[in-house]
Amino acid sequence: MGNTSFLAIAPEVILLLGAVLVLMAEVTLKAGRKAWAGLAAVSLVGAAAFSWLQWLKVDDLVAEGASQLFFSMDVPGVARLPMVVMDYFSAFGGLVIFSVAALAFLAAWQLIAGLGSRGAEFTALALLAVAGLHMMTMSANLILLFMGLETASIALYVIAGFTRNHLRSDEAATKYFLLGSFASALFLYGVALIFAATGSTSLYGNGGINQFLAANVLTSNGILLAGIGLVIVGLGFKVSAAPFHQWAPDVYQGAPGGAVPLMSAGVKVAGFAALARILVGGLHGMQPDWAPALALVAAISVAVGIGFAIAQTDLKRMLAYSGVAHAGFILTGLVAGVDGVPAMWFYVATYAVQLVGAFTVAAVLSGPKGGPTSFDDLRGLASRAPSLAAMLALFMLAMGGIPLTAGFVAKVGVFGAAIDAGYEWLAIFALVAAVAGLYFYLRVIVLMYFQQPVVAEAPGTATAQPEPSTTAATVLGIAAAITIVFGLVPWPLLDVVRNALPLPF
Repeated sequence: MGNTSFLAIAPEVILLLGAVLVLMAEVTLKAGRKAWAGLAAVSLVGAAAFSWLQWLKVDDLVAEGASQLFFSMDVPGVARLPMVVMDYFSAFGGLVIFSVAALAFLAAWQLIAGLGSRGAEFTALALLAVAGLHMMTMSANLILLFMGLETASIALYVIAGFTRNHLRSDEAATKYFLLGSFASALFLYGVALIFAATGSTSLYGNGGINQFLAANVLTSNGILLAGIGLVIVGLGFKVSAAPFHQWAPDVYQGAPGGAVPLMSAGVKVAGFAALARILVGGLHGMQPDWAPALALVAAISVAVGIGFAIAQTDLKRMLAYSGVAHAGFILTGLVAGVDGVPAMWFYVATYAVQLVGAFTVAAVLSGPKGGPTSFDDLRGLASRAPSLAAMLALFMLAMGGIPLTAGFVAKVGVFGAAIDAGYEWLAIFALVAAVAGLYFYLRVIVLMYFQQPVVAEAPGTATAQPEPSTTAATVLGIAAAITIVFGLVPWPLLDVVRNALPLPF
């Protein structure tokens, strides 16, 4: 093993150590939930701190030589195969993932606290999932990326079914596992075909895919195109892009309410980062081939997401189909290649926070262990819980792309990138669909502010006054602040994503 950098893998090491310590503290010391919270907090803060240190070290590595960005496995007589890349892209991805994970942990804390000793297992699994998600952003090798994908996926499969006494939770975990395993198999088969066509699974470096494509002209690229297609399908499942989205509504509705923020937002961040790393970083020479296919997936996702979201009567299912549409919007920017990566990152970073906030409200309404969140529960919410209704209204407006919110800036970015890349038809289609999508976002606001509560006979139903816990209220406050600040003053984040996130070729 050559060029091993412990700084490059420090976030994963810290998160793995945190997961082990949480389990040991519970098994050997019966330390309780305060110890789990402390260990989880230290692990996430430590991982974020090392990501920040990576950010600061990138310029020093560039000064030493671009090859120092890569930490490789030297195979005598074969090649120098990069496994991990430490650049601004991976460092920024880590900061976003760990920040979203911290918010998701706060949102899930009421659930964790109510699980008793099993809360330690939930905490450990969540930390392992976060480690796998971050591994996807920094992998310079498709095999290592697949390992990160599976580490996160397996942990999330278990989390989806963690409330075993709930039939919907079992159903969610089963569907997630079966469809997720199928998607992982397609991704791995795609990797095998890419290896067959290029002779490598590394994206960069000597003997890497990028170098192979730069030095060779493929007279017959059918195998490579099939491999790229299967990789897009595999990651399209993870980000719930249509037509690979069928799992999302049932899983989000049936999984424990406190677990959904991490399952929805964290996976989207890592999934789009992996797509950008593979397509733009490793296969940018094939952009004329993969960009039209990505544009088609984007258009289908927007149409399917908007169309089905309009028909929903459950908040979680509506947010799931809305997520399908947002996946299409993000792909609209990514079709522009390297010029679309900054717009992708701004959209992903801000939308993930809005998603955490919206699902936190849903968890407050349905309870931390999950269940349906009918639109009837939203009727008259402004009179029963004004602050909760205001937060959800803000997230709905931001997701709809209303000006003065981060969602508006994000949509302008991805549509502009698509137009600059020559995909005017896709930008126009997405814009029209976004306007149509305002219907179901505004419908939620109308239900909360202009409808009377449903008269309920049993206590604890729609006429009750839902009160968020302290941790949930903290999540909602932070998410709302980020949504407003980057809507009014987006330039600091825009400058970061535009100037500091080039993908190495």
